[in-house]
Amino acid sequence: MNEGTVQLNNQRGEKGDELVRHLRSAIRSGRYVPGQRLVEVDLTEEFGVSRSLLRQAFHRLSAEGLVETVPNRGAIVRRLSFKEVIELFEIRLELEALAARLAAQNLVDAELRGSFEQEVSAIWNEEARLSTSAYLIENEKFHAAVFKASCNGQLAVLNRQMQLSLIMAQIASSITPEVMNLSISEHRTIASAILDKDTDAADSAARAHLNRARSFVEIIPGNLFRKAVP
Repeated sequence: MNEGTVQLNNQRGEKGDELVRHLRSAIRSGRYVPGQRLVEVDLTEEFGVSRSLLRQAFHRLSAEGLVETVPNRGAIVRRLSFKEVIELFEIRLELEALAARLAAQNLVDAELRGSFEQEVSAIWNEEARLSTSAYLIENEKFHAAVFKASCNGQLAVLNRQMQLSLIMAQIASSITPEVMNLSISEHRTIASAILDKDTDAADSAARAHLNRARSFVEIIPGNLFRKAVP
């Protein structure tokens, strides 16, 4: 393989990485909603990429659980069933409670504390949340910061596998400003407990937040979920 081929492959790899980042961000922010077909012709034109590069991106996003390929429809944003969402909440509740406890233990480290404070700084903004897409991004960043502060790499990997962003995008149409502002208030309670290095309070606040969110999911319209396969 000559130098020109290597350079071309590197450029293709960088373009593929950038494409995956764009598509992942669009899914997590709700621009592409669960169940939506990702039309190859439109996306190749929008991003200026080949179909082969786009299909590679779909394959990578499929491995992350964000996209699935459906016969006669092509690639679509993955849509979870009600049962899948509730099961993920049950798992996530335990993981996030553990992450919050570990984060509270770890904030004796001044550098880690400063990093956590910076990463969750948006939650102290008193302005009412009115934009669902902006809230989805803020929500994802907050939860990621808690898992990062746990300093447990495997826990952070599991967090990404729990598909919080996909769940939130799927139920976005039911998220009102009141729901968003309640969620932010709960984020502040969790963050305060972590910053106070109070492990019990951090655990309790994380569990209360996830339990409330799960209860919210249980009362939203069933048509937002994929029909479970018998």
